[in-house]
Amino acid sequence: MSATVAGAISPDWLALREDADAAARAVELLDPLRAHLAGRPERPLVVRDLGCGSGSMARWLAGRLPGPQHWVLYDHDPRLLALAAARLPDKAQDGGPVTAETRRRDITRLRAADLEGTSLVTASALLDLLTGPDVVGLADACAGANGGAGCPALLVLTVVGRVELTPADPLDAAIAEAFNAHQRRTRGTPVPVTLPQTTARKLGPDAVEAAVEAFTRAGMAVHRRSSPWRLGPEQAALTAEWLRGWVRYAVEQRPELAFAARPYLRRRLDQCAAGELHAVVGHEDLLALPAGG
Repeated sequence: MSATVAGAISPDWLALREDADAAARAVELLDPLRAHLAGRPERPLVVRDLGCGSGSMARWLAGRLPGPQHWVLYDHDPRLLALAAARLPDKAQDGGPVTAETRRRDITRLRAADLEGTSLVTASALLDLLTGPDVVGLADACAGANGGAGCPALLVLTVVGRVELTPADPLDAAIAEAFNAHQRRTRGTPVPVTLPQTTARKLGPDAVEAAVEAFTRAGMAVHRRSSPWRLGPEQAALTAEWLRGWVRYAVEQRPELAFAARPYLRRRLDQCAAGELHAVVGHEDLLALPAGG
């Protein structure tokens, strides 16, 4: 879920969530990834970051991988692409140089030939915006369908539809159910990558299971780890903004919730401001490695 301005992802929202994202990502997936990359011939490592936003994934990952590295950053918003390129770390884990280029294109049309020479495909908070066919296409491209060179995929912070709020409220379950249904709606609104509108439904909280199935069927070994946001008083600003979006989209899905949702949101925001609210927002991280990786 993302805060938007005029249909686009807000840079302020991306900045607000960056620390929580960094704390949530499953660092234990990096050891098998580094082991795989150590055996690849590409120098520099070529990393394709799909739906890069303001570049938080590159800022988190570049310094945790050996260099030299060249990042190819994809997004639909030229403002975000400029931010991502300008704020890219200049050094890798071992001090090697890190460079970048930006691209605006439909990532669902990437195929194995487009990934030739790619060391790694990565994305953060993207899979749940895709459809089933999109994920199958991505898995086939990374696996090297039709004879292409396979590359690993590190796909992190995919929502899984689980939210735990403390203290609990009787309306929590209804809001969560409606929000999850909203996330499965037909994709017809702008998303943080250049994607076509389609009559197919977004995967939403079903995306992790769909991706595991798609990458496994494509012959890749899939590692998965939980990566929840754990939000408390120190993240009150993020929690409040997340709550507003969570409730707004739930009501958009089920307008009959509006009457009860207004006081519910006020209660929750008051608890947040008082430092009384804790939230665990479920995500999962996936690492898919080519056969033998």
